[in-house]
Amino acid sequence: MNNKDNSTQVSKDGFEHYMLKEIYEQPKVVKNILENREEIYNSNFSKEELEQIDKIYIVACGTALHAGQNGKFALEMLTGIPVITDIASEFRYNDVFIDEKTLLIVISQSGETADTIGALEKGIRYKAKTLSITNVMDSTIANMTEKSMFCNAGPEISIASTKAYMAQLTVLFLLSLDIALKLKAIDTQTFDKVLASLKEIPEKINIVLKDLTAYKEIAKELKEVNSMFYIGRGSDFITAKEGSLKLKETSYIHSEPFPAGELKHGTMAIIDETSKIIAVAAQSGLDAKTTVNVSELKDKGAKVFSIGTEENEVLKNNSDITILIPKTIDLLVPMLAVVPEQLIAYYTALAKGNDVDHPRNLTKSVISE
Repeated sequence: MNNKDNSTQVSKDGFEHYMLKEIYEQPKVVKNILENREEIYNSNFSKEELEQIDKIYIVACGTALHAGQNGKFALEMLTGIPVITDIASEFRYNDVFIDEKTLLIVISQSGETADTIGALEKGIRYKAKTLSITNVMDSTIANMTEKSMFCNAGPEISIASTKAYMAQLTVLFLLSLDIALKLKAIDTQTFDKVLASLKEIPEKINIVLKDLTAYKEIAKELKEVNSMFYIGRGSDFITAKEGSLKLKETSYIHSEPFPAGELKHGTMAIIDETSKIIAVAAQSGLDAKTTVNVSELKDKGAKVFSIGTEENEVLKNNSDITILIPKTIDLLVPMLAVVPEQLIAYYTALAKGNDVDHPRNLTKSVISE
């Protein structure tokens, strides 16, 4: 099944909107990809081909770019290969350092994104090895690349992407594991440990989805604001960027994501008692630093809503509302931390009376520049 299916042919299964249905489908999507993970491994380059690579570019737009930025963390952590991420609309017109020793990974839910196609055409001209991650088998991008990996997330009807993003993360983490093992950058014990943690993710997402009270409370706080901020560090910052985008596109609230460490470099000047901030502090080793930033924001009178793990009592005590996600290895935290953000965006848009599935001025596939 691909996302070209007409929305009238896809049931909402009792959900009020497709977006909420697709959020709840994410555990099944992850499980499905994991059960068919051999398809991902078999779609990858061979050990001999991978040994010729000295750098990786990941190029995409919007939500797919955020998936790619999390993929950068995974690839660098597991393989040791330098990874550069770029926005497709910038990559295709800027000077880039790619050649036959470059692996170019392009990500597009539809497989038809115009700027990503343009970036891929440039990569091909420079003789880079090309690999695509899409949710549509017979798409332009899938047919253009040497290797193609399919998310098999099923049709995603809501314009705001949720389950396709989760699928892209899952594929990227499996791809990273496969490359690392083929290059002997990790041993089978590490491979098995990460894979075992991945297999726990569907049930842990279900835990995040159980109690919706906090998301609805935050939505009430946000529905009247005109502007707000998201903060995080490391991959938590990437998750903050995705959360900010989801809120922006569904609720029409101006939302700006910042690395938490940059707050004192200008942004703190506009923080006061009217400010609303969502802080992502779920990465071990970095969560303590973000928690300090949360305390500083509270001192300036801001309202802070936080996403963290059960272990961070200090975060809980310093936030107006705290959403706790189950513990997992740092590599996989983005898969859990993004779910509360999706729900906050959904319930805020709902509270504002917006068309949740069809935000104004947006289309599902951006097929022109």
